[in-house]
Amino acid sequence: MAHVETNVRTPMQIFSLPQQLVVPLFQRPYVWEQEEQWAPLWSDIRRLTDLRLRDPYSTATHFLGAVVVQAHEGQLGTMQSSNIIDGQQRLTTLQVVMDATAAVLESVGLDSLAGQLQSLTHNQATFVPAGESSLKIRHTNRDHAVFDEVMDADPPVDHSALKHATSRITRAHEYFTDEITTWLGETDEADRAVRANALVAVLTSGLQLVAINLTAAENSQEIFETLNARGTPLTAADLIKNFVFQRLALERADTHRAYAEHWPFDTKFWETEVSVGRYRVSRGSLFLNQWLVSRLGEEIGPQQTFTRFKAYVEHDAVQTMTDLLPTIKEQADLYQAWTVAADEKDRQLSVVEMSVYRMRASDLELLKPLLIWLHAPGRQLPQAVVDGVVAAAESWIMRRMFLRLTTSDLGRVVAELIRVHGDAPAVELVERVRGHLSRINVTSSYWPGDEEIRAAFAEEAVYRRFKVARLRLFLEAVENEYRRGTNQPQVSRRGYPIEHVLPQSWQENWPVNGLDAELDRAAHVHRLGNLTLLTTSLNSKVSNSAWSHKREALRDHDTLLLNSRLLSQSADQEWTEGLIDARSTQLIETLLAVWPVPEGHTGEVVDPRDKTQEWVEVKHLVAAGLLEPGTRLTPRQGSWASRDAVVGADGLLDVDGKLFGSPSAAGHHVKGSVTNGWTFWRMPDGRRLIDVRAVFQGEKPSEIRWAAALPRVEWTEEDLAQYASEAQPLTLRLLDHVALERPDELLTGADFAALGLAPEQFAGFTGAMARKVYNDYERSNPPIEFVDSDGRWHYRMPRDTAEAWRSVRMLGTTSRSSSTA
Repeated sequence: MAHVETNVRTPMQIFSLPQQLVVPLFQRPYVWEQEEQWAPLWSDIRRLTDLRLRDPYSTATHFLGAVVVQAHEGQLGTMQSSNIIDGQQRLTTLQVVMDATAAVLESVGLDSLAGQLQSLTHNQATFVPAGESSLKIRHTNRDHAVFDEVMDADPPVDHSALKHATSRITRAHEYFTDEITTWLGETDEADRAVRANALVAVLTSGLQLVAINLTAAENSQEIFETLNARGTPLTAADLIKNFVFQRLALERADTHRAYAEHWPFDTKFWETEVSVGRYRVSRGSLFLNQWLVSRLGEEIGPQQTFTRFKAYVEHDAVQTMTDLLPTIKEQADLYQAWTVAADEKDRQLSVVEMSVYRMRASDLELLKPLLIWLHAPGRQLPQAVVDGVVAAAESWIMRRMFLRLTTSDLGRVVAELIRVHGDAPAVELVERVRGHLSRINVTSSYWPGDEEIRAAFAEEAVYRRFKVARLRLFLEAVENEYRRGTNQPQVSRRGYPIEHVLPQSWQENWPVNGLDAELDRAAHVHRLGNLTLLTTSLNSKVSNSAWSHKREALRDHDTLLLNSRLLSQSADQEWTEGLIDARSTQLIETLLAVWPVPEGHTGEVVDPRDKTQEWVEVKHLVAAGLLEPGTRLTPRQGSWASRDAVVGADGLLDVDGKLFGSPSAAGHHVKGSVTNGWTFWRMPDGRRLIDVRAVFQGEKPSEIRWAAALPRVEWTEEDLAQYASEAQPLTLRLLDHVALERPDELLTGADFAALGLAPEQFAGFTGAMARKVYNDYERSNPPIEFVDSDGRWHYRMPRDTAEAWRSVRMLGTTSRSSSTA
């Protein structure tokens, strides 16, 4: 770049000449905030000023970053004019700081110093044409009126009285005004002028910026894309906006009109951040990414949005930017309409709008590119075709969700659908999409069949396996299917509470006789057939009441067909495990009808081993809801304890900015040697990652080796009394037996046959006990501990714990105490 001028400049050198530095229309609005930018900047200014007060000969400076300006072509008039290509956030803030300082100085009578700063923020009247602003920085976007108002306000500025009092720029001006006023007030009047002189010297000559000056002929886009090392990172929408309007300028388009009519992304709706995997992106950036996928039929990562958009415009698109931008705007408006409609609680949603609602409830964005593609301008598909394609794709995703299968490869399949079937005739499109999805035969992306879902859901504790929003989505779908059969409107989407018909705390009012019956009842509590929606929550007393009372309470909610059918099904019967199983079957069949597969489709895969419990990856734990995206895993104790791994929504582990596909690979990176990552990494609550994997695999809790991250704390009688008040009857019996009969002994599950407990049942109780103690009592040792003896796991209640338990439960003395003393 032969014409690029790069110089280190002070604010005095940048702003001293009569000029106008213009923030172009395509620049994003002002986004700096107090915590991230204003406070650190003031701290730097104050530090430098204090240094100069201590040492008047100090020449210390502070570097603020880079700015890029480009001269306007063919200027006329007395003042030079340039566009700010990059750095408008810091230049705007610097102008605000200087103006706020000048206002404070003027209010305390230091007019000469105030004038020095005003000469850098305002042009002299002799250079300003009549009726125009004297400000040296001119905003042309939505910050225009805000900036002008606060910068031209008479001191002392009453910020609360300004029309734009709540805007960021006004709040920045107020922040610096308050800080400078307080700082100057820390000394007496005699020293105030000395302080003020030092502050003005720092603001005019102690700060430095790298100023890159481009001629009108230079390609400013190349600079803009790379010089954003400091400040708030540019979003993909910001970069695309700059690129779009530079292209429009080259096409001699009316950029002001284009911005007003065809650029919607500078509004609150589009600037709102949403989660996509491990990334947080603005909704505008997300839409532009999804729009690109709909155009190209390629899977495009969030971080590649801008570069792929630029390449598309420069190499793939046949339209000029003048013609392309209205197309983007048209689809963005439709996208916004879908999103807004999906948020309306009582609206009768179309198939597309319902799909948008269901994706949001599921924390998925997978189908958005497909929706945009189906509604491309000029495509004009019949609504029945659009609905058919959406229904097939939604069934594919929802059925995989039923089985908690990974979604990491589904974006590729959606892009493939768009690419492969882009030229399909409308009359063939639905069948071609169904056929495409039906032919997928690998675990990472296949379309599950009916039998697999029936088998998985029949005895699944769905309330424990799915997030509430997803489970509510399933029940709403059943309710709507019931209503569709009777021509009733869709159920309102008001976040209705999920109620357990057989209550979670069933022991008092729903007792059964015998251990097997108790275990069977406990196993049915969280099954699909025991769950329903209510329009309002029941209080705990009613929720846990006996069936005769609770049935009457449910009648108040029989406006929901889920409940009227439930009451009809139970009639005058008790609500039993048999009815729960029967209702589970009915609900499963309804879900399969809501999200059907083509006739004869079974969902066979060529890699069935991948679906077994022997093959588990982090992404499976994330998909199952057992491991939240964003969770920070820490290593076991050692020299690596300060390192961590952040879990991504795609199951990748981020360590030191590098991504790893397995815990062991991430552990090897940290240790520098081979390690078992499942035992190396720990959850925030202290569990090892292998413990979470064990829950996913359905292992008995006794097989889960609880981590020793929490301290060992001896049990007091007060602690045990609290634990006893919360324990279930079977747990109390178990603890009573061990405390009386087997204190301090190494036991195995076979030692509890006298209680009618099989070894695996005993393991279940002790595992549940350990989890409760670990989470609620923040200690590593449950009353019955796990003990590793010669490589085998045993159970033991320490003698002190047994004595305290007997005291709490008033059990008397152990029958073995005399023989074991």
